[in-house]
Amino acid sequence: MASAEQPDQCLSGFMEQTARQILNYLEDQQLERFLMRLACNEADMQRRFGFWQKPPEIEEIVNVEMMRRTLDYIHINPVKRGYVDRAEHWRYSSAKNYAGEVGLIEVNFFE
Repeated sequence: MASAEQPDQCLSGFMEQTARQILNYLEDQQLERFLMRLACNEADMQRRFGFWQKPPEIEEIVNVEMMRRTLDYIHINPVKRGYVDRAEHWRYSSAKNYAGEVGLIEVNFFE
């Protein structure tokens, strides 16, 4: 979740920059096995590799109920996937912060 003046441009720039940095790292480290998993099909000849599957949908949070539903959805995903037993255990989640603990990242609480 993020806040930005022009979310489409901000997200596009983020996706482009992170993909380039990761692909450069994989190429520099000669990690061909990983690069081959990201190789684009012949229909997409403009790019050699594809990092992002598709652009995420941008949806404006319009009320408190929607914010809570969105946070719950984000927090429960690692649990549903079986990565952790509790949402607070996922290292990069704000769930820990919302549980009253100190998380890895700074969170601006929404209440």
